[in-house]
This record gives sequence, structure tokens and C-alpha cells, in this order.
Amino acid sequence: MNEFVVVDPKICSGKPIVRGTRIMVKNILGTVAGGYAVDQVVEAYPELTQEMVQAALEYAATVIDEEQVIARA
Repeated sequence: MNEFVVVDPKICSGKPIVRGTRIMVKNILGTVAGGYAVDQVVEAYPELTQEMVQAALEYAATVIDEEQVIARA
């Protein structure tokens, strides 16, 4: 984890969230995948800072890097 992303089994069924919010990392990823820039994500979620959004993206990149990918034929 990093200082902004936490996992608490009591919040959002243990999905990674931004500390102090109920905003899940997957929601941030979804907005970025939908074409939002970091500043637009902050505009959509005013309780977040650019630093928090960046931390969520870095968390997701770390998780993906640690996943074992199985190629499909």
C-alpha cells in the first residue's frame, strides 16, 4: 500500500480505497479509462487531490505488475 490507498475489510468489502473516503481505486481507474485527465478526476471527486489520484494509479500499476498473466491461445 501507499499512504493514500488502504484496504479495510469493513469498508467497501475490502476493496482498495482512498484513505478517508469510500472512493474505490477501481472508480478512479474507470474515470481515467473513460478519458478523464487527473484534474478532471479531482473535479469529479472534490474530496480527492491530484496526489491521491496519482497514488491510486500507482497502486493499480503495482498490483498489475505483481499479477501473473496467463496468455490465451
